Amino acid sequence: MELSFGEMALIAVAIVVLFGPDKLPSIARDLGSGIRKMRGAVEDIKTEIMKETDNPVSEIKREIEKVKDAAKEYNPMKDVEKDFLPNPTESNELPKPKPADDETHEGPVSR
Repeated sequence: MELSFGEMALIAVAIVVLFGPDKLPSIARDLGSGIRKMRGAVEDIKTEIMKETDNPVSEIKREIEKVKDAAKEYNPMKDVEKDFLPNPTESNELPKPKPADDETHEGPVSR
């Protein structure tokens, strides 16, 4: 809502006529303090709303960062290599010999 200079002058003349020039400074002071209180209340409400809405957003952002870090560290090939390609040098167990190379292997027993 924009007021032109002529509209503001008309409002000022109406206030002077209605209330008189003696009360004009006190009316201006009261109007100014009321506007300051309204602005302060609006700022308090804004701050409270931002505080309440910021907490869940920041928690979600932290969780997203945790998932990103976990995804960076995850290597699916590591699990595949561990399950299907065991490396005998990494474990303390000796590799099992093949049945053809094992002299103590008796093979299947028929009855």
